[in-house]
Amino acid sequence: MPIASTSRIRGKGRPTTRDSAAASLGALLNLIRSGKATTRQELERESELGRAVVADRLATLSEIGLIVESELGIASGGRAPRLVRFKTDLGCILVATLDQSALGVGIADLSGRLFTEHHEAIDLGADAASTSQRILALFDWLIAKHAPDRPVWGMAVSVPGPVSEGDEMPFMEKTPSFLPAWEGFPFVETLVDRFGAPVWLRSSIETMTMGERFAGAGQTARNMLFIKVGKRIGAGLIFDGRLYRGAQGASGLIGQMPVQAGDRTSTLDALAGSDMIAREGLAAAQSGKSPLLADTLRRGGDVGAIEVSQAAQSGDPTSMEILGISGRMIGHSVAMLANMLNPDLIILSGTMAQTNDLLLAAVRETVYGESHPLVTRDLIIAKSQMGSSAGLVGAAMVVVESLFEPGCLKDWIVHGTPLAHPVFLALRTSCATKRAGLAAEQDHQAIAP
Repeated sequence: MPIASTSRIRGKGRPTTRDSAAASLGALLNLIRSGKATTRQELERESELGRAVVADRLATLSEIGLIVESELGIASGGRAPRLVRFKTDLGCILVATLDQSALGVGIADLSGRLFTEHHEAIDLGADAASTSQRILALFDWLIAKHAPDRPVWGMAVSVPGPVSEGDEMPFMEKTPSFLPAWEGFPFVETLVDRFGAPVWLRSSIETMTMGERFAGAGQTARNMLFIKVGKRIGAGLIFDGRLYRGAQGASGLIGQMPVQAGDRTSTLDALAGSDMIAREGLAAAQSGKSPLLADTLRRGGDVGAIEVSQAAQSGDPTSMEILGISGRMIGHSVAMLANMLNPDLIILSGTMAQTNDLLLAAVRETVYGESHPLVTRDLIIAKSQMGSSAGLVGAAMVVVESLFEPGCLKDWIVHGTPLAHPVFLALRTSCATKRAGLAAEQDHQAIAP
């Protein structure tokens, strides 16, 4: 490998030649991978490295197999430059989203682009082992159908609640607490041992925010608020182009904010979430205040948040007012966030927000009315167009961003694969040992009298 190496310490705090070379290799690869530079001239300009250094590093990246330099670009007064491209087909990324009643899986290339996705109903409160086995089976199916010859470079799973661990080390070493029914189950260890690749767990609001950032309306926004409206109301924050997770991975729990509606004081979840919409809609149906909802109830149909939303779309005044109350309540909280954070863009997601313009209109009216003029001058408030794909796309981008983070990248780039990262090699051995111990314990329990 054409990278000079030395074990001699070159002074306190100064990197070795190998470390310096790995850092410059990583910098160039990230410029190529992100599309910020696609020719040698652009790489020299963006990296501020000399021509000889860029040529040497490109030769190394090509020899490792991470890039290809073949196609000719557009000439600008001279010979057409060769385009440099990251080889996104070197491996694949497996992703999954776990919701209380639904499971989604997908497979992506190393740019985070999904090949395909699959969704099905589940009961997340059921046995963790059976749900885990279903995820393994679906991952096997995706690999066999779409990437039989590609190694898995990483996996990410979106889960309903906050994930408080995962930022201290480049790779997750154990399964964090994320659901009571999964407490003590070695989910991360099972995935690592089965597919031989690192795993990341992130909250659903974080993965959806990442999905919107990289493939939705937030692609050009440097600072974005993502608001998910459902039974619980949560927020994701893109700050200066990057996801902000907070100290414990629990940023954005705005549903716990205290709010007041008339003489009632409770949380935003309780007074503006889908449970409130369903509760008020059922009361309006039972009292006859909403003839449309009353007719639905009389015919034996359910009256929930979806039915209230549909009735509002049909012009039912009571249903429109229920959604307006929810939207204004959410708008009050979002306006406080907007005044503090000054985002470029606010995206509303969730069934209520994506299927009904009345909720979006109420949020817009409140935010624009209660925010400082400088905050709202160029602020865009829109609803998400990504639906259930947002979490899967975002999960894939969690893997991409983590693998190609400069601190992680420099430790595996000379090997051409993150699966050779020294920390991950040790982690994989540890996970295999834990899984073997668990299997032995289960066998012992099975044969015990």
